[in-house]
Amino acid sequence: MNPKELIARRVAKELKDGDVVNLGIGLPTMVANYVDPSLDITFQSENGMLGLGPAPEKDHEDFDLTNAGGSPVTMSIGGVFFDSATSFGIIRGGHVDVTVLGSLQVDEEGNIANWIIPGKMVPGMGGAMDLLVGAKKVIVAMQHTSKDKPKILKKCTLPFTAVKEVDMIVTELGVMEITSEGILLTELAPGVSIEDIQNVTEAKLIISDHLKVM
Repeated sequence: MNPKELIARRVAKELKDGDVVNLGIGLPTMVANYVDPSLDITFQSENGMLGLGPAPEKDHEDFDLTNAGGSPVTMSIGGVFFDSATSFGIIRGGHVDVTVLGSLQVDEEGNIANWIIPGKMVPGMGGAMDLLVGAKKVIVAMQHTSKDKPKILKKCTLPFTAVKEVDMIVTELGVMEITSEGILLTELAPGVSIEDIQNVTEAKLIISDHLKVM
């Protein structure tokens, strides 16, 4: 299993029956492919869609039907479309149960930087700021390092997207929760030791008394 698939499969286990879920662009969109089919999960996209289905099969994409990141999607039976004002009313009104976002950096206070590296051209923040403060639960799904440099830090060095809003981090190495004391390591990926994950994490990890295999 490649790292991104491992992350997406683990995040999918956090979703509960009846949840309204927003998936950020990139890796988070993979989560929809691994949701338990017995669960009633409603996926929302900030460009004005509620009821997204799984990713379309290759060569069967409809490029007039895309998510907020411009990637082709499908719609479930009963799915609806609406304008961006309504979409952000859903987000800002607290009607999204879970948002899953990628990130450039996360720190031990739950601060997140995921929209810009100064000096580089980017399309903009999109709906990330609204999702981070509007969703009831925020899960960061990302690979643990970038070019062998830690992405989980004592303090983010890039411009914040939101402050103290992250609840959980899932990487290919483990599962972590943000607490008032710092980052609590609750699960380790198979074959990964505490030393392995701490060596590539700048923030000091707190080890759960009930640490288990991811």
